[in-house]
Amino acid sequence: MTRRLRDFGLSCGIVEPGPLNAITDVRGVRVGHCTLEEGDLRTGFTAVMPHGGNLFRRKMRAGCEVINGFGKSAGLMQLAELGQIETPLLLTNTLAVGTGFDALVSRALDANPDIGRETGTVNPLVLECNDGFLSDIRARALTQAHALAALDAAAEGPVAEGAVGAGTGMSAFGFKGGIGTASRRLALDGAESALGVLVLANFGTAGDLVLPDGRRPMPPELEPQVERGSVIIVIATDVPLESRQLGRVARRAGAGLARLGAFWGNGSGDIAVAFSTADPIEHDQPRDLVSLHALNENRIDVLFRAAAEATQEAVLNAMVAAPATMGRDGHVRPSLGDWLARSNP
Repeated sequence: MTRRLRDFGLSCGIVEPGPLNAITDVRGVRVGHCTLEEGDLRTGFTAVMPHGGNLFRRKMRAGCEVINGFGKSAGLMQLAELGQIETPLLLTNTLAVGTGFDALVSRALDANPDIGRETGTVNPLVLECNDGFLSDIRARALTQAHALAALDAAAEGPVAEGAVGAGTGMSAFGFKGGIGTASRRLALDGAESALGVLVLANFGTAGDLVLPDGRRPMPPELEPQVERGSVIIVIATDVPLESRQLGRVARRAGAGLARLGAFWGNGSGDIAVAFSTADPIEHDQPRDLVSLHALNENRIDVLFRAAAEATQEAVLNAMVAAPATMGRDGHVRPSLGDWLARSNP
């Protein structure tokens, strides 16, 4: 059974989590993984799908925040300009961004024969972290088939965490990192809504991690490090938000990272993308003027708090779930879950 932070009596913040405490508490959101773990390879793809239909034809409003821009992601420029996403999100290692790009283009072209002919091209969204400490990133072993397998595996319900998919070879604060998720319940106009976060955690200097109870875990027998990692944060909500508001929510992921003890080092690529599953944008909209349903700006603090808390907890869930791992050239990352099991009374 996969361990999570709350199994050790720890939690982040004051807002209650959703039933799964996962990004899939936002109805319609799907997550899938493809893991490649053989020889010196510890890598993979993770797919996040805002809905199960054709995203090119029914786009999601979105925003992004580049907290620190040492990264090689694809698609962020158009996302920032137009405030929408039109493909699933793929997470992977740094040198597989092009592979993910090609896979998303292939899938979009197959589903939309008019792309590049009667309509424009497509903007694939691929985000990355460097898993080269534990995996032979130079092998460039990931293929389009791996990316497509992650997309095909995407499903609602519980999300696999830790050393899985894109998180297989990632590290965080000197421990094993990876994929983590969390969610928060929201109440607006008497109705329940949700905000969920999924992270690819590969950042933080050993000794800087701060747990919710104030403890500072230190990995054993670890040489001094320079902060050169990255973290990708994907935020989903079913609250109707305009793209500008989603950018503001994405920015608050940085508060969750800071609570963990991160300072966003010079060589760290820290990027947050937020999307809403409400009020989608129709690609074939015939009207000149369209209505927009959005949150009252004076109520947005509830989403800011939820984004910060869920980001903090998602990172810790990734680290707790991931087992101690030996990878390329005998490199080892211990498990935060093992540390908590030894340290808790």
